[in-house]
Amino acid sequence: MESHDSTTHPHHPYMRACAAEAARVARGVTADHLDRPTHCGDWDVRALVNHWVLYTSHGLEHRALRTPLPEELTKRDFTAAPDWADAYAAQLDRAVTAWADPALWEGDIDLGMGPLPAADLAGMVIKEMAVHGWDVATATGQPFRVPDAAAHFVLGVVKTHGALYRQYDGFADPVPVPADAPVFDRALASSGRDPKLSA
Repeated sequence: MESHDSTTHPHHPYMRACAAEAARVARGVTADHLDRPTHCGDWDVRALVNHWVLYTSHGLEHRALRTPLPEELTKRDFTAAPDWADAYAAQLDRAVTAWADPALWEGDIDLGMGPLPAADLAGMVIKEMAVHGWDVATATGQPFRVPDAAAHFVLGVVKTHGALYRQYDGFADPVPVPADAPVFDRALASSGRDPKLSA
């Protein structure tokens, strides 16, 4: 069983692991990659990265602070800055550090569509880091790897909230994979992503 710092929430290590891999993948995205297509609808890499950066770093911190995302951030092209990947890594660090306080995982957070348990909302953002991280990695010819413990957590989030994501076309129908497939492959497949596309 994976150990964790007793002063943090048990899921915080999964957030930290997925954030570290997201930052690594971001640094592997070049300007030449940004106009490439992805398998996320009609989004190219630029649109996907902007969504990923907005919600998994800025959005994650604002959820910890219980404050709305500033409208300016929702319209920003993060990839227009030459150092966007380093800025993303720094913002991820701030967000993950904010969630180190276990008290922030308690109670509810209301994003304007009704309250959600803070721990569930944090888990959904961890899932976004991982599955959209894989989307970015796959579109740019990179691997995306997380520890099995984090992958098991992501799989649980995908299964718990899959019906909700499919209502908004966030997930496609599950992709069949062997029962003994690696756990992150099962998480991807459950979210409608084909793990065979992995770099």
